[in-house]
Amino acid sequence: MAGSIFGKQFMVSTWGESHGKGIGVVVDGCPAGLRLSEEIIQPYMDRRKPGQTRYATPRKESDRVEILSGVFEGRTTGTPISMMVHNTSQRSADYSEIMNYYRPGHADFTFDSKYGFRDYRGGGRSSGRETAGRVAAGAVAAEILKELGVKVQAYSKEIGGIRAEHIDLDKIMESPLYMPDLEASERAELLLEQKIKEQDSVGGIIECVVKGMPAGVGETVFEKLDANLAKAVMSIGAVKGVEIGDGFLAAASFGSQNNDAFCMGEDGRVLKKTNHSGGILGGISDGSDIILRAAIKPTPSIAHSQQTVNRSGEEISVEIKGRHDPVIVPRAVVVVEAMVSLTVLDMLFLSMTSELDRVKRFFGA
Repeated sequence: MAGSIFGKQFMVSTWGESHGKGIGVVVDGCPAGLRLSEEIIQPYMDRRKPGQTRYATPRKESDRVEILSGVFEGRTTGTPISMMVHNTSQRSADYSEIMNYYRPGHADFTFDSKYGFRDYRGGGRSSGRETAGRVAAGAVAAEILKELGVKVQAYSKEIGGIRAEHIDLDKIMESPLYMPDLEASERAELLLEQKIKEQDSVGGIIECVVKGMPAGVGETVFEKLDANLAKAVMSIGAVKGVEIGDGFLAAASFGSQNNDAFCMGEDGRVLKKTNHSGGILGGISDGSDIILRAAIKPTPSIAHSQQTVNRSGEEISVEIKGRHDPVIVPRAVVVVEAMVSLTVLDMLFLSMTSELDRVKRFFGA
């Protein structure tokens, strides 16, 4: 299915279902010579895997990644890299009840409308578990970006309306919610405890910052950097909105407030005094930090009573059973990071041929 392929130069294709034998991804377009191993990729997978905290689904999966091809003696060979994560904790019986009705907030109805058939075990391809393949591919992209001096970092900016105000990036991993403000994290945890008791769930906002991005990356018109970033992040199932820089706040600003004044840096480079644009102008990177935020909806699977209809057209009440996250935001942080890394790297590769001089330098002409 073409909808499972992403990228133009650095291409990824994910496969697998929530309750199938496994989840995987094929990465094509990775240069030869990159140091890569399961041990390098696994820390990224561990940030996404379930069952780590009280605020994630209790489904126990090790999410151990296995590299099947494209790596020899610890380095990439330039050929497709295939990676797989085995599903080891499927409890498909938890979902047998939902095969005949549509869960509110899920893709059950739309998959049925499109295909006339669906994998009801945890949502199949529409499950959040599909993102394990994206994270594995994003880890490869992130390792290449490190070689180029580009760093992508995401964190929970807001959970249930509780916002991280005092950002300390060194504190992210100390918070079970991946919030860079431990005081805000504690308040968000109390809110989550309350919602768990009420059999309800919570949404939030993930912020992602790209540092070290050179100016001049991005294509004109339909392949703009910000357009592709928005598409990539919106492809994550739980994301319902994306903004870059000031985003929707720009609508309430004046030109005199929103425009970023240019100035000259001490090293002779053109800089900006502010960054309302979020690092992108005209769809092309301007050399400052790229700042992106994604709105994540509350987990739709809740034990709270909800109204729906079954495949026979009868209106019914349901309480959804199974193992579900009371909040998706913390586990989605690394997924946003992965999609941003994949997009940025793909567009960096595309930019390599934007000037004739670059092509001539590469070939020594």
